[in-house]
Amino acid sequence: MAVELSRDPYVPTTGTLPAHASLEEALAWVERQRQRHSEGTGFSFAIADTGTSRCVGQMGLWTRELTKGRAQAGYAVIPRERGRRIAARALLALLKFAWTIPELHRVELYIEPWNAASVRTADRAGFQREGLLRSHQEIAGVRRDMLLYATIRDRAV
Repeated sequence: MAVELSRDPYVPTTGTLPAHASLEEALAWVERQRQRHSEGTGFSFAIADTGTSRCVGQMGLWTRELTKGRAQAGYAVIPRERGRRIAARALLALLKFAWTIPELHRVELYIEPWNAASVRTADRAGFQREGLLRSHQEIAGVRRDMLLYATIRDRAV
């Protein structure tokens, strides 16, 4: 899964997975994901196909702002499995976990405006669009606008 995600033209630009990763680089990335909780930066999960138990993606809940009651979620599904609503179902499962964290009251998503599939995922998981953050984040060396989507504990699905 990690090797396949690394071959996607976009996914490696948004995190620490190297583009066109070797097996060793992909395994090192997996190990970094496994350490997120012990580092106190969040939780990283594999997304498995419910029928085959095959790993088809990854998602995380990043808790760097937990003291403020906030966390950010992110997800990626391997290209050949996209379009099956896997990310939306995984995001709903992630929210069930997220709301078990007493300090957490808000989960945010940051989505580039062109990413219609990710916008659909956010909508399907019950997130609300809150606005456009201009020049919010650097991706691949370029400042990018991001749509802010969020859900709050009171509106948890």
